[in-house]
Order: sequence, then C-alpha cells, then structure tokens
Amino acid sequence: MIKLYGIPNCNTVKKAQDWLKTNGVTYEFHDFKKKGITAEKLTEWCRIFGWEKVINKAGLTFKKLTKEEQAAINSETPAIAYLINNTSAIKRPIVETNDKAVLLGFKEEEYQTKLGV
Repeated sequence: MIKLYGIPNCNTVKKAQDWLKTNGVTYEFHDFKKKGITAEKLTEWCRIFGWEKVINKAGLTFKKLTKEEQAAINSETPAIAYLINNTSAIKRPIVETNDKAVLLGFKEEEYQTKLGV
C-alpha cells in the first residue's frame, strides 16, 4: 500500500498525485491539515531523511518566523515540536510504501525508481 502525505493545495503534491494517477499507482492520501501528524511519524521520517530535510525551510511558514525562532529549531527535538503545530512546514509530499517512508518531495526519476513504474 502506498500512502502520500501532504496538503491538497500544494503544487508539488499535485504533481506527485498526477504522476501516480498517470502511472496507474493506487495510493491513499493523508492530508496534514485535516488529519495532523504524530510525533512518532515525524521522528521516523527524521531518522530516514534527516530533520533538516523534513522541515521546509524554503516555505512561507518557516520564513515567517523571526531569526531567533528559526535559530531555536536546531535539532530533531525542536523541529518535531514545531512541525506538529505547523504541518505546513513539513517538506512534501512524503511517500510511504509498506509503512516505510521512501520518497521526500517530487522528482519523477526517483518515483520511477523507488515505485518500480
């Protein structure tokens, strides 16, 4: 089972969804905004990808923070605490296969390789 995590109005998530549909890949969508995310899931992703990649520092949500607030998010623990309350700052989409995260963001070549399409 493939699960796609993200928010529906994100252009990168839309690209990933379009690619999955075009390639006949069945998936379940988990909307961060409506369903939230657990600390356990964020911890798992941080261990796989690194907390620096899971947090979207290029996004508006993170950029709205003061320099001091940004500087305080300097390791996995404060990053997870921040992301639980600010799900829009999670890099997206995240794709899991068999309950294990395998993709972060959207690059067509990576999707083809990791999902075997």
